Amino acid sequence: MLVLASASPRRRELLTQAGFTFEVHPANIPEDPLPNEDPIAYVVRLAREKAEAVYRELASNVDPELALKGHDFSRAKKDAQEDRASAPEVCFPAADPNPDPQRLTVLGADTTVTLDNHILGKPENPADAARMLRLLSGRTHRVITGVAVVTATRTEVAAEVTGVTFLTLSDQEIAAYIATGEPMDKAGAYAIQGRAARWIPRIVGDYFNVVGLPLALVTTMLESR
Repeated sequence: MLVLASASPRRRELLTQAGFTFEVHPANIPEDPLPNEDPIAYVVRLAREKAEAVYRELASNVDPELALKGHDFSRAKKDAQEDRASAPEVCFPAADPNPDPQRLTVLGADTTVTLDNHILGKPENPADAARMLRLLSGRTHRVITGVAVVTATRTEVAAEVTGVTFLTLSDQEIAAYIATGEPMDKAGAYAIQGRAARWIPRIVGDYFNVVGLPLALVTTMLESR
């Protein structure tokens, strides 16, 4: 059973587009970068922590005698109970709460935008979104997605990097874009698959990575399980 450890509708759409059958069980972990953390290390760490947290939670109902090397199910059960107590309500079908751990595969991912090696996460408010878009205006930045695949026997991580070039934006264009609401839940305050597409004349690398999930990389990792 494949489980996506993300609430992102874009990641769900991309996995579906690629022909995967999966269930959804978002992770509930802190997402703040560590002091001086490299952007690639940051997204890879979050992807791994998301996948491992969901694997532990889903496997926590398994008889401890079935626990496999590298997975502390007794500790996981306590962690899962704490996560459920603080997790936001999910409005789509969750994963099977009692899966076979030997057949369980959890996919975690995290995407960030970086400029001059500085992480640009999701904007806190419209002013923060405007700040990010002004930084990206007329420049080339990097979009990095960390990917993690966790099973009973292995944890595999990788990262995909794409260069994205923006046209120069006017203050009026930035204000009008922010007024649509589209930037507010996006890393770097834009969606390449949305209205911001008009400002992106070129990319170097995987387009789907910029949307939120590098499908070729994910497929390679899942098919090698």
